[in-house]
Amino acid sequence: MFGASRWKLAPTRALFRSASTSDLMHAFSRISVVARGLGAVLPGPPDVEELLPLAFSRPSEALARAREVLTGRPSSHDASVAHQAMGIVLREFGDAAEGLRETRAALRLARQTGSVALEADVLATLGVALVYAGRTAEGLATFDRAVKISNGVVAGKVLHRRGIALLTIGRHTAALNDARRAVGVMRRAGDQIWTARALNVRGAVYLTMGQTARADADFRAAGRLFTETSQVFEAIQPVHNRAEVAFASGDLPAALSYLDEAAARYRPLGVPTPDISIDRCLVLLAAGLAGEALAEADAAIEDFVRINGRPTKKAELLLTAASCALAAARPQVALDRAKAAHDLFRSQHSVWWQAHAAAVLVQAKYAADLTSGRLLGEASRAATGLEALAPGDAAQAHLLAGRVALDLDRNDEADRHLLAAAESRRRGPALARASGWLGEALRAQAAGDPGRMLTACKRGLKILDEHRLTLGASELRAHATAYGAELALLAQRHAVRAGRPRLLLSWSERWRATAQAVPAVRPLADAELTASLAALREVTRRLEHVRRQDAPSAHAQREQVILEREQRRLESAVRARTLRARGIADPGQPSISIPELLDQLGAAQLIEITDIDGSLHVLLCRAGKVRQFAAGRTDDAIQAVAFARFALRRLARSRPGDEPASAMAILETTGPKLQESLLGPACRHLGDVPTIVVPPGRLHAVPWTLIPALRQRVVSVAPSATAWLRAHNTRPPGRRHVTLACGPGLATGGAEVPVAARLFDDVTVLTGGQATAERVLRALDGAWLAHVAAHGTFRADSPLFSALRMHDGPLTVYDLEQLRRAPYRLILSSCDSGIAAPAGADELLGLVSSLLQMGTAGIIASIAPLNDHAVVPVMLHLHRCLQGGQSLAESMHEVRSRLADDPVQQATAASLVAFGAA
Repeated sequence: MFGASRWKLAPTRALFRSASTSDLMHAFSRISVVARGLGAVLPGPPDVEELLPLAFSRPSEALARAREVLTGRPSSHDASVAHQAMGIVLREFGDAAEGLRETRAALRLARQTGSVALEADVLATLGVALVYAGRTAEGLATFDRAVKISNGVVAGKVLHRRGIALLTIGRHTAALNDARRAVGVMRRAGDQIWTARALNVRGAVYLTMGQTARADADFRAAGRLFTETSQVFEAIQPVHNRAEVAFASGDLPAALSYLDEAAARYRPLGVPTPDISIDRCLVLLAAGLAGEALAEADAAIEDFVRINGRPTKKAELLLTAASCALAAARPQVALDRAKAAHDLFRSQHSVWWQAHAAAVLVQAKYAADLTSGRLLGEASRAATGLEALAPGDAAQAHLLAGRVALDLDRNDEADRHLLAAAESRRRGPALARASGWLGEALRAQAAGDPGRMLTACKRGLKILDEHRLTLGASELRAHATAYGAELALLAQRHAVRAGRPRLLLSWSERWRATAQAVPAVRPLADAELTASLAALREVTRRLEHVRRQDAPSAHAQREQVILEREQRRLESAVRARTLRARGIADPGQPSISIPELLDQLGAAQLIEITDIDGSLHVLLCRAGKVRQFAAGRTDDAIQAVAFARFALRRLARSRPGDEPASAMAILETTGPKLQESLLGPACRHLGDVPTIVVPPGRLHAVPWTLIPALRQRVVSVAPSATAWLRAHNTRPPGRRHVTLACGPGLATGGAEVPVAARLFDDVTVLTGGQATAERVLRALDGAWLAHVAAHGTFRADSPLFSALRMHDGPLTVYDLEQLRRAPYRLILSSCDSGIAAPAGADELLGLVSSLLQMGTAGIIASIAPLNDHAVVPVMLHLHRCLQGGQSLAESMHEVRSRLADDPVQQATAASLVAFGAA
C-alpha cells in the first residue's frame, strides 16, 4: 500500500514490514507452478517442489500437503522443505511462534542433508521469521551465517532476502548495499529471472530513499527482463511498482495509468488483485475523491469475502476503507472498519499493522466527537508506536494528538506533538509536507503568533498548488483543493478576528475556485476517448428510447438492463481516460492583487461572500475600498435558496390557465430572506452600479435578482474574484461568428433559434438531424457568440456527465473539454445548465464552471428548470439587446425590465443567471 511503503516484489504482493517477501522470492522461482497454484487445486500426490509457492497462493492447502508429506517417510530434504513451508504459512497466516519452531526444525533437517545450499536457504527463511518476530539482532546474525556459508547464485539469493529484511527495519544504506550485490551476482551468473527480482528490490530501496528516478529505472529494467523470460505474472509487478514511483513523485495521473495497466494485465490470469484496489483508493484519496475511494474499498472487501481471501489482506482492505471513510466524513463507518481491522491485525500478531490501525482508529474516534483525556492518551500512544515502527508515518498521528490536546487546553502537550508533526513539512510527498505546515500553523496559532501562522499557511498552500497543477483533469484539480481548506480557514479566521477586510479578501481568494484560476488542460486528440464518447451517446439515446415506452415488453426490459450496464461501463472508461490526463507546468499565477482588482472594477462593485464556520461574511469592494459585514448563517441561506428554487420549478411547470399565485407568493417572501441571510447589513451600502457577486460554492445556485437590493441592478456571478478578472481580461475573437443550435424534444421546437438567426450576419444554424454532438462542437469552437437551446440534465453523481441533449445523444462536459477554443460568449437555454456540484474546498464541477475555466468569458445559464414556451420571448429580447452592444449581464437586466406582467416569464428570467464577465 502506498501509504505503508510497500512494493510488489512477487506475484502475491509482499509486505516489507513483515518481511514475507524473502520467501516469496524463492517460492516463485517456478512461475508455471505459481499460475497453476493460483488457478486451480493441484492434482496428484504431494510434490515438495510445489510446497513453497503454494504457501502463499493457497496457504491452507500448503499446510495440509506439508503435513501429508511429513506423515509418510520423507527424506531429510523433503522433510526440511515441508517444515519450511509450514513455517512460512504459520508465520504469515497463523501463529508466529509456532512458525519459528517449524523453521528451526527445517534447519535441523537441512543440516542433516549435508547440502550447504539448502541450509543457507533455510537460514534466510529463519532470518526473515526472526525479524518478523521483532528479534532483529538474532535475525540479522542468522542472515550473516547464511551469507558466510553460501556462494554463487545461492549467496545472491540470500543477499537479496537480507536486503529486504534490512529495508524492513529501516537500515536503508545496508539494504541498498545488499541489493546492489545481489544484482551483480545474478547478472554475472546470467540468471535473468533472479536479476529481475533483485532489480525489483533495489528499486524498492531507491524508492524508500527518495531516489525516484533510479527506482523507476530499476523497475523498468526488471519489467523488460521478466518479459524476455516469459514471466507473465512477475512482469506485471514492476508496472504496479511504477505506480508507486509516480505516486511518490506526486504524479497521480501516471499512478492511475500504471494501476489501470497492471489491473488489465492481471485480469486474464484470473488472479484476485486487492492490492490494486488498495493502491487505487490511496491515489483517489490523494486526489480528493474520498467518496469514490470508499466505494472502491467496500467493493474490494465484498469481492474478497466472496472468494474467501486470506485474513491478512482482508484486514488491510478494512483499514483502507476506514481511511477512505474518514476522508469522506463518514466517522461511524471509519470507526467500524478501523476497529475490525485492528482486531484482525491483533489476532494475527502483526505489530506493525496494529500500530497503523490504532492510529486510524484514534482518528475515527476524534472525527466522531469522542474527544477526551482518554483519547489523548490513545493518540499519544499511537504516535509513539508509529515513531518506533514507521517514523515516516508518525506525523499524522502526532498532528491528531496535537489537535486533541488543543481541544483539552493542554497546550504544552499540544506543542510537543505539533512540533513533531511539523517535522514532515520539509520532506516527503506534497500532501505530507502540507500536513507538516498545518502542524506548524496550529502550533503558531496556539502560541499567539499570527505572523508565523500566516507564513505557515502560505507555505502549505504553495506546496498544494504544486501538487494540484500536476493534475490534468479538472475534476481531480477541484477535489484536490480539499487538502488546503483548513490552512485557508485558519488565515480567514484570523482576518475576521483582526477586522482586516483586505486580508480576509486575499485569503478568501487564495483557495477559492483555484481550478478556474489557471487555464484548463486540453486533452490531446485521443481516438479511444472520442470513440467512447460517441458510443456513450448512442447507448444513452437508445436507453432513453426504451425508457420512454409506456408499457415495455419483457424484451425491452432486458434491453434496458443491458444498455444501463453498457452505459455505466462506457462512463467508467471515459472518466478513467480523462483522470489520467497530465497537468501543466506552474503558470506562475500570482496571488490576487487587491489594488488591481479594485482598479479593474471601475464603476462596478464586487460582493464576495465567504463562509467561515457556518457564518457568512460579506466583503463589498467598490471605489477603491473593501468593507466587511457579518451576514447570516449558511444553513439559513441554503434553506432560503431551496424555497426559491422550489417556487421557480413550480412556475416553470405552469401551463396556460394555471394559477401561479402561490408560487409567486413564495418568491415574494423568499427574496427578503435571501437578502437578510446572504447580504445582511451590506445591502444598505450598495451603490446603484453593476454588481458582480462571488458566492461560496455551496451557494452558487441563487436566483440573485429576486433579492430586493439587487433587483434593479445589472448582476453577474463569478466563482471567484480571480476568475472574474481572468474572464474580464479575455479578448473576444476577431471574427464575430454566431452559432445557434437546437436539440430535440423541446415543446416549441426551439422557436427562438430561427428568429434569432435573422439578427446576425455571420451565423451557423444547426437544427434537426444536423444538430449532432460532433457538428455542434465544431460550430462552438472559437465562436464569438453561441446559443444552444436543448434539454439539459445535471448529474449530481458525476457532474462532468451533465449534458445538453443533441440529435444523436448527450453532449457532455467531457465532450466540451475537447474544444480547442471555448466560445467567447455562450447562452444555454437549458434546464439546470447553471447547476454545479460543490467539490474540494470551494470548487464547482459542471457545465458552467468547466467552460469558464476553458476560457469562455460570459455565460447565460439556468439554475432551475425552464418553461419551454416562456423562454422563447426571453431569449429573443436577450438577443436583440446583445445585438445592440450590451453585455450578457446588461442584456439580462434589460430583459427583466421589459417583460410583460407574466409571472412565468418573470420566473424564467430570474432562473437565468449571467456568469463570468462578458
